[in-house]
Amino acid sequence: MNSLYKKELINREGPWQDAGAVTVATAEWVSWYNNERLHSACGDIPPAEYEKDWLMGQGHTIFEPEAKAS
Repeated sequence: MNSLYKKELINREGPWQDAGAVTVATAEWVSWYNNERLHSACGDIPPAEYEKDWLMGQGHTIFEPEAKAS
């Protein structure tokens, strides 16, 4: 995971202005990696969607966070 992160974000998007810029970019990359990236092992759906579907299939209740007004 670290090598993928470094290859796709740190090395490709650098040089960085400061640690704050790296922190923001990291949070955005992690969100994309978990919520938008299509994964072939999950049936070409994002990992978060796959996990939600699996949990619902196990009878778990899923609580979605409320969307923030923009």
